[in-house]
Amino acid sequence: MSIATRTGDLGTTALMYGRRVSKTDSRVETYGTVDELSSQLGIVRATTPSPWVNGQVLIIQKNLVNLMGELATGIEDLDRYRKDDRFPKLTPEALDHLDSLVKEIENQKITFDGWATPGDSLSSAALDVARSICRRAERRVVGLQEKSNVDHGLTIKFLNRLSDVLWLLARYTETKHPGGKE
Repeated sequence: MSIATRTGDLGTTALMYGRRVSKTDSRVETYGTVDELSSQLGIVRATTPSPWVNGQVLIIQKNLVNLMGELATGIEDLDRYRKDDRFPKLTPEALDHLDSLVKEIENQKITFDGWATPGDSLSSAALDVARSICRRAERRVVGLQEKSNVDHGLTIKFLNRLSDVLWLLARYTETKHPGGKE
């Protein structure tokens, strides 16, 4: 089977379970932004001098895949998706993990003075770009929730906390690996 299915040639795309929507649909824009965030986190993993940061970011990326599944499901199929054991879901434990990361990083005595200015290293700048994309994804999910009256509370909390974690990881990287060096 080829990756080039041609099914989107007329400007539509398939959601989970095959429903087709416009590529400009707010649901597509929302999960597309989360996908962009995950891709940016791939740049973080490729550039970080820290094996610990790399491992934490990989865990986050896997949770983002789980989160995207729900976002890529139409309202009509959401109950079906939530009951479907074939697909891992975002869990409250994923949010707990982010909360524990906040505490762990803050206990590392990271340093910053006032507002952070991205660019100390490629890795910390990549984390700051990821944080910005994460904030946009959060806004998109809030908009989707308001438009559809579907509760995406865990997803919103996860993305909100994730942006804090990404900011902290950028400052951690600048403090522990100035200039991006091991």
